[in-house]
Amino acid sequence: MKKKLRTIQVRTLQQLLQRSVTQYAERNALSFVDGSFITYREFSDTIENVQAMLCGLGIKPGDKVAVLSHNMPNWGIAYFAIATMGAVVIPLLPDFSATEVENVLNHSESKAIFVSQRLKSKVDELFINSLEIKIELDNFFVYQSACLNESETTETVYTVKPDDLAAIVYTSGTTGKSKGVMLTHANLLAQLDMVNIIQKVWEDDIFLSILPLSHMYECSLGFLTPINNGASIYYLEKPPTVSILLPALKKIRPTYMCSVPMIIEKIYRNSVLPTIKKNPVTRTLYKIPFTRKMIHRSAAKKLNETFGGRLKFFGIGGAKLDSTVELFLYEGKVFPYAIGYGLTETAPLITAATPRIVKHQSTGFALPEVELTINNPNPATGEGEIWAKGANVMQGYYKEPEMTAEVLTFDGWLKTGDLGVFDRNGRLFIKGRLKNVILGSSGENIYPEEIESVINNFKYVNDSLVLEQEGKLVAMVRFNYEELEKQFQQFKEEFKQNLGLKRQELEQRIEQLKMELLMYVNSRVNRFSQISLVVALQNDFEKTSTQKIKRYLYA
Repeated sequence: MKKKLRTIQVRTLQQLLQRSVTQYAERNALSFVDGSFITYREFSDTIENVQAMLCGLGIKPGDKVAVLSHNMPNWGIAYFAIATMGAVVIPLLPDFSATEVENVLNHSESKAIFVSQRLKSKVDELFINSLEIKIELDNFFVYQSACLNESETTETVYTVKPDDLAAIVYTSGTTGKSKGVMLTHANLLAQLDMVNIIQKVWEDDIFLSILPLSHMYECSLGFLTPINNGASIYYLEKPPTVSILLPALKKIRPTYMCSVPMIIEKIYRNSVLPTIKKNPVTRTLYKIPFTRKMIHRSAAKKLNETFGGRLKFFGIGGAKLDSTVELFLYEGKVFPYAIGYGLTETAPLITAATPRIVKHQSTGFALPEVELTINNPNPATGEGEIWAKGANVMQGYYKEPEMTAEVLTFDGWLKTGDLGVFDRNGRLFIKGRLKNVILGSSGENIYPEEIESVINNFKYVNDSLVLEQEGKLVAMVRFNYEELEKQFQQFKEEFKQNLGLKRQELEQRIEQLKMELLMYVNSRVNRFSQISLVVALQNDFEKTSTQKIKRYLYA
């Protein structure tokens, strides 16, 4: 299919919308999987109507307007309505607690909020001095307003400039304190231009959106990118559990998806690996590199069919992908996975690899127009903090000049806080977070993320966290208790009648597993990275929206 020529220079979201409507007016834009599509023309018309409503309610350019909702077509309509009138979008993660929502609304001085009916309870009991307007996102119904009557308005023409603030994105991250990342229209459009160069998206492409739109990763790659290119986007009305996701994949057969490592890791451990290891013959053949690759190729082909058979691009980002799981994808060849790396502060990508050029455990090459450097590298290993510079780098943290000065140099370099190293071809490999590095007794750097990767490949382990306590490495582990109970629960009635005995057996098994895990890990890591103690957690780790463990809670 021949791509249409672009005649409109695009440097703001306002210009992006104008061009997309001009070129793709009657094409499908947004829909729920089981709903009806709205076209690009209808998308634009609804944006204008919502914008007129906001104007009538007293919203002006520069005002902050929050959006709190799970993914839906109206999320994107609200986003463009706010940004293209010169106001500032405050996207809130749906998993934010009421306290976090309150803190962000206060800090951003949001004047209005779009909130879905499912999440209204997080907002309705809050008292925010600046917040005057509350709008149900599901139907754009104004249910609270300081204005008794909407003012009479005429058609308003807004002029938005590239350097105008488009969004302030708050992320809890793993530090315990939310920061408001200020991104301009120019930041967002620079990112879209970079993505278009490395991975072409066409107007007949189909996106399935399963990550929170309020996270910059999904917003940029799973929303703004398809809108920029006239593609179609589907949303799920419920969380992407297996029972919801599989029928959706079969129905729409997407060509593009963005994911976090946890999703593909679960599929591998719960579906792919058990199938490979249940047969004694394949278990034996799996130990031989040549036949292992053949098994991986066969399993990856089936995985591709499960996802609808039309995937061109399955992006994985937000956290480090487990090396064993990636080896399966890498050797399987036919599943078109791609790895990227970035931060909210860079809108978000700074490196990426397409399915054609992936390299095991690398996050790819620097994006076009992005400069990368390793600051103060270790002379022996080349490892050091990753610094980035480019048109997609944020303006700073909202109302936090001191915090901004800590990460942005006077000449525009962003200190990412991540440690990495380049190979001889310029590919970036992430080693871990600078703040997480543990200094060994002999001065060596110990990367807890690398030890956790080994732990997570041990049977019955769901998640892990490695910390230093009194000079020793301790592994906090969340075992898969459901799977363990299945091993001991031959008959449900027997389990009910001997509950105390079964619990005792389970506890004994956990103690046994802890010792097995200790030996398993220490036989696979260097002597500096060996763990001294395994602590079994009863509850799941608390995580961010991209499924990274909130380390600060366990330090």
